[in-house]
Amino acid sequence: MHSYASYIKEAIAIGRTFAAMKDYNVDGNKEMVARGTMNIVGSMTSCYVTTGSFSRSAVNFMAGCNTAVANIVMSCVVLLTLELITPLFKYTPNAVLASIIIAAVVPLVDIPAAILLWKIDKFDFLACMGACFGVVFKSMEIGLLIAVAISFAKILLQVTRPRTAVLGRLPGTLVYTNVEQYPNALTVSGIMIIRVDSAIYFSNSNYIKERILRWLSNEEEDLKINSQPRIKFLIIEMSPVTDIDTSGIHSFEELHKTLQNRDVMLVLANPGAIVTEKLHASEFTKKIGEDMIFLTVADAIEMLSPRIKELP
Repeated sequence: MHSYASYIKEAIAIGRTFAAMKDYNVDGNKEMVARGTMNIVGSMTSCYVTTGSFSRSAVNFMAGCNTAVANIVMSCVVLLTLELITPLFKYTPNAVLASIIIAAVVPLVDIPAAILLWKIDKFDFLACMGACFGVVFKSMEIGLLIAVAISFAKILLQVTRPRTAVLGRLPGTLVYTNVEQYPNALTVSGIMIIRVDSAIYFSNSNYIKERILRWLSNEEEDLKINSQPRIKFLIIEMSPVTDIDTSGIHSFEELHKTLQNRDVMLVLANPGAIVTEKLHASEFTKKIGEDMIFLTVADAIEMLSPRIKELP
């Protein structure tokens, strides 16, 4: 059963590889249903387990085969060979057979694509190399397992360590964007704006809270050194936050208490419908005040700027 499962994985992986090269779609569910049906029918005639062959697929691809008729022709040739001319191939060196397969497989190695992966995303390149070496030195199953494991590690890293950014206003506009991406973006005196670029769950809620407090501490130190007014409002831009769980709300409550001890008021800008609903259900909106939630960062700045001079 384990061996058959590996054959199925190999067949689907091969199908998707050639589908990407020939620009058509492969439905993994339909592939499994088709192969299962073929094996059920084949078992009635003592047929060998039906799988997808990488070598034969590569040879067909390099030969320019475009339809399933090629498989019919190949089956007829194999049948003819087994029945009539098998003795002629008895002394054929394995190296000759291997060279045919190698000649067909080598053009499938896309080095420029690997270089592009390295330039775009190092994790994708690592998954690519892991799959490559796993297949070469062990098996197709091991290669796929390595690639999937690296991909899952990448996803977990992105989920547990989401990106945050300090925002500033682009001159002449009401657009607030990352100050690292746009160094000419203007910050607002007495107000700090931070964007969270991820849903907030138990896996990352504590990290997000600590990251926000670290941004705030660094900014306060810089303002103190330059003898500028302290931060009085902390605006969290929440448009990228698609969801929040109980742990995320608890982290926000802890953040709110910490900010109160620092005489900084917490403000939320543009929370989504689901996030807003959960914040209301937890009564967190009452704790920070309904007037501390705004539709956009620009609206928050417009309403809070006059209040900065009123605060000590």
